[in-house]
Amino acid sequence: MKSIFQLDKPAVSRLCLQFQRLFVVLKLSMERQAVQRAKEAFLSGRTRPLEFRLQQLHALQRMITEKEAEISTALKQDINRNEIKLALEKLAVWAAPRPVERNLLTISDEVYIQPEPLGLVLIIGAWNYPWAVTLQPLVGAIAAGNAAVVKPSELSEHSSLLLRALLPRYLDKDLYPVVTGGVSETQELLRLRFDHVFYTGSSTVGKLVMAAAARHLTPVTLELGGKSPCYIDKDCDIRIACRRITWGKFVNCGQTCIAPDFILCEPCIQGRVVECIRQTLLEEIFGPLLPIVTVSDMDDAIRFVNEREKPLALYIFCSDKKATKRMIEETSSGGVTVNDVMMHYTLSSLPFGGVGESGMGHYHGKHTFDQLSHQRACLVRSLRMENVNLARYPPQDRRPAKLCLGWKLLLCSTAYVSVGLKKTLMSSLFVESKSCPLKVVVSRKSAESRL
Repeated sequence: MKSIFQLDKPAVSRLCLQFQRLFVVLKLSMERQAVQRAKEAFLSGRTRPLEFRLQQLHALQRMITEKEAEISTALKQDINRNEIKLALEKLAVWAAPRPVERNLLTISDEVYIQPEPLGLVLIIGAWNYPWAVTLQPLVGAIAAGNAAVVKPSELSEHSSLLLRALLPRYLDKDLYPVVTGGVSETQELLRLRFDHVFYTGSSTVGKLVMAAAARHLTPVTLELGGKSPCYIDKDCDIRIACRRITWGKFVNCGQTCIAPDFILCEPCIQGRVVECIRQTLLEEIFGPLLPIVTVSDMDDAIRFVNEREKPLALYIFCSDKKATKRMIEETSSGGVTVNDVMMHYTLSSLPFGGVGESGMGHYHGKHTFDQLSHQRACLVRSLRMENVNLARYPPQDRRPAKLCLGWKLLLCSTAYVSVGLKKTLMSSLFVESKSCPLKVVVSRKSAESRL
């Protein structure tokens, strides 16, 4: 057998190619194993108790605090620690059963919505905010009781490797594995079945993610981009408007999905807008100017926005509250900020997400918890009071009085019957109940108050 030193050049090339293919197979196999371990760990029920979820959230918070020196730059610009703090404070409330309204037929039943974990979530992060758009969905996934496979962007290589090194030291390494790599590794993950896919990135890749998820009927949250317009009204303080717009355009070196993309204004203020932006750039930062599109008035601005894909954010600079309200009502976007830019993103109480081409689904705070939970409808009924149900069973003509009474109860409880008809039916119900062995377990006063 020849040694590698005795092989000719083509043979060496073939051998190197075989080793390369073997490495790819082994690496893909490792990814599948990580997903399988996470799935098995979730099915074990480990994530169900709130105590476990709180422990994992505390561990994630400890990781950020203890390793701040190693990831200080990313933390200062990126991660919002309030997301973890909020989840720790509110988790018991978020995860509690939520009672809902009952009707006459379910008046004695226990009716509620119970949030429950979806299962295994895939989180695909982005390179421009490698910590925030990866850890914020992870906080929600943990809080909701899911397992999660984290796939950071390969373009932010240092953050990706650091996340892979740190996360297993603090979190359950089976439930929350980190998979690194490029396009091929992401494609391999998308071939596997998840219970939810959370992707942040471009619309082009978002369509591929959605197509891959559709093969398994997997729901997705897509946080995409889109051109975010700024409308400047001629009667607002143009200097302040331009200062805030320019800051938003160039924060994080201009690499923010909700950064202002262009300005809409009337020709009469275009010169002032250009001058104010130029002054702001000279005073604070350096960079290219924003595109400015002239429109005749607010009507023209609304038409311009509506003729294009729905943006991730819309910014309105206007002092007239009535005009502002009109522009909000007659346009559509993922979010709106009036007289500033990007600030709606900073509130955990507001859902952040796109619409149409700019994405689907939303997150931040409780909205992430709800997005990554199944809202399970629950009705708990007693086996007593069976007489109320006799009208449901055949033969249905054996007790005409009870049948008639049962259907009247049903009609009174539905939203598709007019209030007048409901009152007539309720009046007859109490007359019939005197001669019918079926007892109506509500007073007339309380019944009419429900109409």
